[in-house]
Amino acid sequence: MAKKLVKKRKIKLFSLFIVLLIFGGLIFIVYRYLDTSIKNIIITGNKRLNDDYIIEQAGIKNYPSFYLTSTIKTKDKLKKSKYIEDVEVHRKFYHTFEIKIKENRALFINNNKNKVVFENGKTEKIDDRLDVYDIPRVINYIPDNKYKTFTKKMAQINEDILCKISDIEYKPNDLDKGRFLLYMDDGNMVYLTLTKFKMINYYNKVLSQLEDKKGILYLDNGNHFQIKG
Repeated sequence: MAKKLVKKRKIKLFSLFIVLLIFGGLIFIVYRYLDTSIKNIIITGNKRLNDDYIIEQAGIKNYPSFYLTSTIKTKDKLKKSKYIEDVEVHRKFYHTFEIKIKENRALFINNNKNKVVFENGKTEKIDDRLDVYDIPRVINYIPDNKYKTFTKKMAQINEDILCKISDIEYKPNDLDKGRFLLYMDDGNMVYLTLTKFKMINYYNKVLSQLEDKKGILYLDNGNHFQIKG
């Protein structure tokens, strides 16, 4: 009788071992499945920010777990950047993270402070991971009582015109303290006042009438063009 009791105990222990082995195996498989890393990162919508900056800001530089990485937390991390206005983060097949960026529109670079000024009024130091080649540069000091209005007026300039402005100089005269000189990429110069700033949006139409001539376009007082040389 003693031998039979020992045999039953061995069978029970063996069955328990099998159950634990199966249970442990399932846990291991689930863990390995959840721990599968991000295989691919797709970034769209970025014009000035390079992909490395976005991946680093998102906290996924080391390609962490695809399933355990929160898309909400990733989005929150990206929105902390002053360069980014809005963002969407989605999981896609196969283990792909898709990041759709809406960049904060850069209006100009304040050379005195070495900062980029954005449409929403925020500013940020120039980062080498930000493409600034076609952002206008304000090359001198603008008084505080003109600066805020100037920023608002810059936000009214169409993107296709904004990228053609190279430098901006505050150039007041006796008639108007809100006068500016815009240096264009094509070699022309344009005088504007804060009250007429939106007129620069007609620059392309004016160019079509100049027959490739270079000079100074006066939009501050009347509308006339002075040919250089």
